Amino acid sequence: MKSILDDFKIAFKTGNILNQIIVINVVVFLFMGVLSVLLTLSGQEGVYLEFSRYLTLPSDLGKLIYRPWTIITYFFFHQGLFHILFNMLWMYWFGRIISEYLGQNKILGFYVWGGIGGGLFYILIYNLFPFFAEAVPYSNLLGASAGVTAIVVAAATFQPNFTVSLILIGPVKLKYIAAFSVVASLFQSTGANAGGEIAHLGGAIVGYVGMVQLQKGNDWSKPIVNFVIWVKSLFKPQAKIKVSYKKEPSARPQARTTKKAASKGSSIQETSQAEIDSILDKISDKGYDALSKEEKQKLFNASKD
Repeated sequence: MKSILDDFKIAFKTGNILNQIIVINVVVFLFMGVLSVLLTLSGQEGVYLEFSRYLTLPSDLGKLIYRPWTIITYFFFHQGLFHILFNMLWMYWFGRIISEYLGQNKILGFYVWGGIGGGLFYILIYNLFPFFAEAVPYSNLLGASAGVTAIVVAAATFQPNFTVSLILIGPVKLKYIAAFSVVASLFQSTGANAGGEIAHLGGAIVGYVGMVQLQKGNDWSKPIVNFVIWVKSLFKPQAKIKVSYKKEPSARPQARTTKKAASKGSSIQETSQAEIDSILDKISDKGYDALSKEEKQKLFNASKD
């Protein structure tokens, strides 16, 4: 058990955002699964059901007012092994495509905005169409499917002709996989899992529009990434990095030489600070492990000053 926990810690601390999202989902799934078993065995199944409602997204606007955080928590909560398994596999396969070409931060942006967009679309459709009127008071949404669908559609929009090999089928282009996923959700949007399928469609819209905007230079992931960085800083303040130099006093006859040395020292300071800023930007975008050995050494040396 200890080695498993160590593996989870390592996966979470590597700076790989895709791994971190998957780890959070798995940890929440395991925690809620164990809690469900314990409470059911002790005759407190109702307590578990009540607690889980505070993580799932209600379609009833009256309930949503008192549980606004569920627009975020619902897409980190799964029930059922196959539910989380397929969601995480799809996110890993298609997330790696986005990560390889566009960087890890884009995955976080599409996942969070896709989840939020899918949840809002679900609420809108359930409260707009009479077909769902009777289900509104009882319907709740959970699972990462909307965020995952956003990632799938975003990857297909960016690299439509990228080919992947599917078991029993063979090579298939991303655009066909994404199209099949969207059409399947549309056709099942009045079935037993109507809420989930509608959320998929909302996530698909976010994935497509978000990627089109990104190609135009509008990066929707920035506010999400900046918020996460701010939250992390509250728990682990970053060391202040300061690069400075000392101007040594010199004899009067050497005034000209001293002036040149001071000028050179000022130039070194500016260059060093620029390098440090560049390294910090690289950490923010790709994680600490993306740094070269030389960059890590420069960052370490600067932090000691």
